Amino acid sequence: MTGERDLDDALDALPVDARDRPWLALSLVPACVAVAVYLATNPSPAYGAGLYAQIAAEIAANGYLPPATIPGYTADGVPFAYPPLQFYAYAVLLDLGADPVAVARFLPSVAVVAVAVPVYLLGRDIAGSRAGGAAAATLVAVNPQILEWHVSAGGVVRAFAFLYAMSSIYAGYRAYITGSRRGLVAGAVLFGLTALSHPTYALFVVASYVVLWATLDRSPAGLLRGLAVGLGGTAVASPWLAWAVATHGPGVFGAAAGTHGGVGGGAALLAGELSPFTLVPLAAAAYLLARGDRLLPAWVVVAELLFKQPRFAYTVGAVALATVAVDLAGRVPDEGIAGATDRLTHLDPSSPVPSASGRPDARAVLAALAILVATAVGGAALGYEMTLASDPSTPEFVDGDDREAMAWIAGETPPDATFVVVGDAAEWLPALTGRTLLVGPWGVEWREPGEYERQFEAFETLSACHSAECVESAAATVGADPGYVYLPKGRYTVRGESRVTFGTLNRSFAHADGWTHVYENDGVVVYRSTGTTEE
Repeated sequence: MTGERDLDDALDALPVDARDRPWLALSLVPACVAVAVYLATNPSPAYGAGLYAQIAAEIAANGYLPPATIPGYTADGVPFAYPPLQFYAYAVLLDLGADPVAVARFLPSVAVVAVAVPVYLLGRDIAGSRAGGAAAATLVAVNPQILEWHVSAGGVVRAFAFLYAMSSIYAGYRAYITGSRRGLVAGAVLFGLTALSHPTYALFVVASYVVLWATLDRSPAGLLRGLAVGLGGTAVASPWLAWAVATHGPGVFGAAAGTHGGVGGGAALLAGELSPFTLVPLAAAAYLLARGDRLLPAWVVVAELLFKQPRFAYTVGAVALATVAVDLAGRVPDEGIAGATDRLTHLDPSSPVPSASGRPDARAVLAALAILVATAVGGAALGYEMTLASDPSTPEFVDGDDREAMAWIAGETPPDATFVVVGDAAEWLPALTGRTLLVGPWGVEWREPGEYERQFEAFETLSACHSAECVESAAATVGADPGYVYLPKGRYTVRGESRVTFGTLNRSFAHADGWTHVYENDGVVVYRSTGTTEE
């Protein structure tokens, strides 16, 4: 009974009623399927969160005061100027004894499932259909581009930023439609949480509120609503902003801006560089514009123009496609819908989607079946992609051999040992060993763009090397003289792209002057410089 009361209280705080419950439950199914496929096919987390784990460990070690610098990533460490909210959550889990790699594998899934709720609510309200809301949540859940960025290791930050962002946007939509003050307060707080999590998602919220104002209420009162959310969210994030500026100076944000290509998708769009998948939300927007809608067409275009990474346009496009589907379904005569339903199902009046007459609602039944079919097809497609040897969407930066090698490094090398690592396992090395990685771009964007580019190029160059001399030369471009080199055997990744080594680089180090073999397992080999004093 207590659990039921808690659920009732939670639902009372949302603009939902009993009719929403089956559709909300259905909305969660695709996200649960996507998460299950990911966890079943990825024994290690996709991509990297080593720097995030290192930040969290430093926060915990510093008594939960923000550290100025994060050690281990390059010889001088990197500035800590990231929005800190999710790192504090990560730090708490580490303090409770959680394994950093396990956190990176499982924690993002929580937000991936939870975000189905605001997406459902937004889709329901805009499309005017609960089935439309569930369809929007389904399209977001099984879209591989959206899922890739949120269920992977970096989702310990990005997935929660996405959750806060979509929740803030929905609260803002409610505030503009109903004038709800509660919506304004919720939107402001959630915008603050977004800003404390990830700057790109904060920009997505800002752009979305501009669209809401421009299409729903361009009155002075509407402008004040948007400003109230913006100023309120800024107030929530202001302690961190003040600390970051006082510690690193205002230039730290300019240094990081633009280094990851998150903003500025419009150039490619205007140049005509369109993928077929990009055309889908644009086509939905065109249909809705022809119908007389303004909100979704404007939102789709803004997301396409403003963000280089398509996950934002695909998210808005999911709501647009669901709205188009609801509109098209509404044009089909009831007799045709009922006939199709009778042929597909034998539901009785106890169906969870009854109509006012007590008989199953034919449109609702067909919509639910379509969502379940889309979930099955989407889940199968994700499973196929994630089990490819060259898995393009969820590549693992580390595996069991890397964990074993890094445990040896942590126990058998000096605390001041320095490393160059070939491949993406580099991103996890400082967090899992306590040793210093000399070459790698992670976190360097907070210094200045030129240094980030130099580290990026050096890492990519040495990760493609076939000789010891090549690795040494690439490392030297950023002044790195490592005590150890860490080499993968067989398949590995570089910036998420699959590569295969056939032992050429390993043999080169084995015969090179100045290097000695110190460790090897089935997937990793480590060499130590004979010129180093690290004994």
